[in-house]
Amino acid sequence: MRRKVIHKQSAKRQRKWLRVAAAVFGVLLLLGASGGVWLFLTPSGNTFRYVLADSIIATQHRKWAKYIIGQQALDTRVQAYQKKFDAMGEERDTHEIHPAGVASPSDPSAENGVADDRPSQEKPLVEIEPISGHGYSGYIMTVNDPTKIRIGVPEKQGRGERVTSMVKRTGAIAGVNGGGFADPNWEGNGFQPIGIVMSGGKLFYSDLGKSNSTQVVGIDGSGKMVAGRYSLTELQQMGVKEAVTFQPRIIVNGKGLIRNAADGWGIAPRTAMGQREDGAILFVVIDGRQPGHSIGANLYDVQQIMLDHGAVIAANLDGGSSTVLVKDGEVLNKPSTKSSEGRYLPTAFLVFEHPEQADIRNVWAGLKPGDIDPGKW
Repeated sequence: MRRKVIHKQSAKRQRKWLRVAAAVFGVLLLLGASGGVWLFLTPSGNTFRYVLADSIIATQHRKWAKYIIGQQALDTRVQAYQKKFDAMGEERDTHEIHPAGVASPSDPSAENGVADDRPSQEKPLVEIEPISGHGYSGYIMTVNDPTKIRIGVPEKQGRGERVTSMVKRTGAIAGVNGGGFADPNWEGNGFQPIGIVMSGGKLFYSDLGKSNSTQVVGIDGSGKMVAGRYSLTELQQMGVKEAVTFQPRIIVNGKGLIRNAADGWGIAPRTAMGQREDGAILFVVIDGRQPGHSIGANLYDVQQIMLDHGAVIAANLDGGSSTVLVKDGEVLNKPSTKSSEGRYLPTAFLVFEHPEQADIRNVWAGLKPGDIDPGKW
């Protein structure tokens, strides 16, 4: 009799737990269905899906975005962004610069390369300020004399070079990652640039035809920033000295080109370059893909940071895991890479006290684009 009672109690408890499990499963199923309805059938859900897809497109796992928006939508999205970025580079920039006084980095008032509050006509060559916003953190580096910037390239053929190494090897004060590069399967050696590389007024690398143009980010001989779509002939006529290829341009003639966050190409680590009317060059470096530290920013965020700091022209540089800011040989930000020093890269914007003394040689001399295997280390 006692065994029957125990058996009934055990069966009762089992039925109770089954009911609880069924209820939990039902709730999860309801939440999943509700989430699916929100994601696919509401404006806010669709916006979230496309922001998530854009963020994935900017990573080495671009193909995964098809599971969120579908392959056809992914292809259409990428093509639409390319078309939009091309259009953003067409308007001719007419901004002028009016350089202000700049102090040498050895000036006592420019200790550690950070500006003080004392009134003065002169400014330190380099100023660095932390920045943060919703979900992101990083730095903005101001280079008060734009003529002190050179494009740095790797020392040896065969692979790229980390920006920390470039800075230390060349004696630069600071450095930021530069233009894009061939990266097969997202595991490239960082040696083959995309588009062009100009340094010291010389063309180091080009995969363009004579009549072709490309989106460039650079500086001419007077220190004026150049960004937009140009041919090699145009760049030479404009007296451009330093340049790399990347896109999109996000500010031209003082106005932002990205309408809102939805057009901001997802959340990711970002690097961008801009210029104020006084000639100062601004580098925005934002960390990403690191929950608890910084998720990243979209291009609209970067555009607004630039506008808030007085930029009249600005353009995106290679971001993602390439994003890095180096000052006095030390990495200030937190790159989203296994190494705390970031990736091997083909180009960097380097700041020198005496740029005319910098020994920067054409590492691609004698090489054609077809001679380089970007996936071979």
